[in-house]
Amino acid sequence: MNTKLTLNLNKSIIESAKDYAKDNKVSLSKLIESYLNSLITKEKKEIEISPLVESLTGVIPSQSDKNSEEDYFEYLSKKYS
Repeated sequence: MNTKLTLNLNKSIIESAKDYAKDNKVSLSKLIESYLNSLITKEKKEIEISPLVESLTGVIPSQSDKNSEEDYFEYLSKKYS
């Protein structure tokens, strides 16, 4: 069911939005409806982490735990010595 809505927006934004809607062959109402729907949908999408993944958190050490430049240099030194 569609309901009428009155908005107060900056005139230049309205004109630009009308041009955008016309260029994309969509009504301004549909454009705004799609935008609002995308905002609502993003809020509802929460990434759910499975218990298995949660239990594995921290098992693999992160790169910041190692001095990777020094390790790499040492590896290359051994390899090409």
